[in-house]
Amino acid sequence: MGTFVITKRVNGFYKYEFTSRKGKAIFVSNDFELRFECEENIEFLKSSVAKIFFMKFKSKNGKLYFKLILDDKEIAVSRRYTTQLLMQKGIDEIIRSLHKSEILDFSGSESVFPPAEDVFG
Repeated sequence: MGTFVITKRVNGFYKYEFTSRKGKAIFVSNDFELRFECEENIEFLKSSVAKIFFMKFKSKNGKLYFKLILDDKEIAVSRRYTTQLLMQKGIDEIIRSLHKSEILDFSGSESVFPPAEDVFG
């Protein structure tokens, strides 16, 4: 089952990633100014799985990726894939587990690691 992971970017905006059950990012959302907007977008996405359109692209270096389109708006962009089969597996994972995915919020703390001085003395 996939998981939504909310984090805060360096620029202060929030984003979420949808990760596979193995922990690999499948797609990353656009930026949100407020955390609750991020959560609302996740809930809307979870309830609208059947209406998502996957627009497929090929980058200049030959990698494959897709964009999630919902109500004529780009919601998120996938990671880069090396083969058509791997990209399709990512799409299948979204369709299969998006609606029942849990949300993890790591946006509250600046860092999950202690300061280097505390570790190394």
